[in-house]
Amino acid sequence: MLPPILHEDDVLIAFDKPSGLLIAPDRWDKARANLMTEVHARLGEHVANVHRLDADTSGVVLCTKDKVALDFVSGQFQSKTAQKTYHALCYVPPVDEAMKVGRTQRDESGLLPAEFTVDLALGEDEAQPGRMRVFKRRGGKACETRFRTLERFHDRTGRAYAWVECRPLTGRTHQLRVHLAAAGAPILGDPFYGVPGIELRLSDLKRGYKGRDDERPLIARLALHASELTVNHPVTRLPVTITAPLPREFEVALKNLRRHGV
Repeated sequence: MLPPILHEDDVLIAFDKPSGLLIAPDRWDKARANLMTEVHARLGEHVANVHRLDADTSGVVLCTKDKVALDFVSGQFQSKTAQKTYHALCYVPPVDEAMKVGRTQRDESGLLPAEFTVDLALGEDEAQPGRMRVFKRRGGKACETRFRTLERFHDRTGRAYAWVECRPLTGRTHQLRVHLAAAGAPILGDPFYGVPGIELRLSDLKRGYKGRDDERPLIARLALHASELTVNHPVTRLPVTITAPLPREFEVALKNLRRHGV
């Protein structure tokens, strides 16, 4: 089935992509489910995706219905005028742990600032195919992300978390994931750039927890969501904003952090 449609008109259609779904066919596993194969089967080969999200990232994916619209909207991504907003739930490790991956944006108290920018070039990690890394001197491609720390939390074990708004000014592969890790606040559930073994559980938040012995984490996926996209419409030339609601597991996690967090 197609994901929920967030917006549709004569030339645009946008979907709320779930976590785990590829945008395009996998180069190694052609049988793996992906959004565009399903879109082409149901809506026609003329529909094209304007941009991509990582398979594990959920949220807004915009497609166009003709070549003129595709060229017009794609140009906004290339010129960096498309406005993208993501939200991420991050683990904020102690400063001594964070220093192992950079700690570029942690203040003296170890907290993330209310607002900060990460401007670090990224490129493929030759030692780990499929991953990206920071290039501090030569190499890599320039990229920049602006962040706002919306809320901060602690669980009863002392672990710190942050709810962060992300506005990428460029669109490099894994940009938000690498930039947040370099800032000392890797995204929760990130298998590439996160901290292994860190899971947000209700038992670590709620005093007197009496749940299941086989408790599952509140978010068992990459905690990154493409919340909003604004582009100029190919026909009207006016801004159109497309919003994807937070997935239920994000809402549940935030509700419990706000209610039971220290």
